[in-house]
Amino acid sequence: MVPPPVKNPIKLPPLRVLRVRVPNRREPNPCLQYMSSVLSCWASAGYTGRSCTTVEQALRTCMDAPPAPPTGPNTINYHLGRFSKRLVAQAKKK
Repeated sequence: MVPPPVKNPIKLPPLRVLRVRVPNRREPNPCLQYMSSVLSCWASAGYTGRSCTTVEQALRTCMDAPPAPPTGPNTINYHLGRFSKRLVAQAKKK
């Protein structure tokens, strides 16, 4: 099904290219929170403290879990390039 033509296209300021600068960002490590909890527990209770065992076990569980599947590349710039044909740039005022 083809969408109906746009009667009033969106007007943008004159741009050379529609692009998002850094679309691909790395996901933070999910175990980082557990690691900081273990380090702070060790700093306050000592390395041999029994009170840190639950936090250490949570870190081990997180580290032993299978890694998350990789996500595909971000396609925002591709779609912006496709839609730029439908957009009309405003003329500069003199």
